[in-house]
Amino acid sequence: MKIYADRVPAAVRQLLTDILVVLWVYAWVRAGLWVNDMVEKLAVPGAKLESAGGGIADNLTDAGSKVGGVPLVGDQLVKPFEGAASAARSIAEAGRQQQDIVDTLALVVALIAVAVPLALVLFGWLPLRLRWMRRAAVASAVRDQPAGRDLLALRALAGQPLNRLAKLGPDIAQSWRNGDAEAVDALAELELRRLGLRSRRG
Repeated sequence: MKIYADRVPAAVRQLLTDILVVLWVYAWVRAGLWVNDMVEKLAVPGAKLESAGGGIADNLTDAGSKVGGVPLVGDQLVKPFEGAASAARSIAEAGRQQQDIVDTLALVVALIAVAVPLALVLFGWLPLRLRWMRRAAVASAVRDQPAGRDLLALRALAGQPLNRLAKLGPDIAQSWRNGDAEAVDALAELELRRLGLRSRRG
């Protein structure tokens, strides 16, 4: 009886899948950083507003201090400058608040962009990967034991597609029931290949 291997061995498929998942996560992390940078650009007007408001407030305060030195009317002249400086400081504060809001928004949007694909990996791909690792570890532990090979053969009969079983021969199930060592080995080898493992016999 001859075992027909898949065109791409299971171990290679698993490795390629792992690489694709890593690249996919990396691409989404980069996308999240790009989104963060794009949203952060919305803070530029706020920064300019803060800078302009602060500069105007400083200039008005400086001018008011100079005007305040005018005899008799200095106190009266300084009040408009103080009021204008206060308004300029309010503008600067509004610019700072806008930057804070944009920073928070940029972080939230970036996290949302990355969270969904990461959740798919953590709750979709990772459990399947861990399950495969457990099955492969058990199969590796029992593959060289006669009883273990019987279990692997039984697993193959129960879980392998019919077209793969048929390639081992039309009487593969009957041969296994009769305890045919060649049939047991062929079925065990088929199951090992499905898990990306190879038999150490031979």
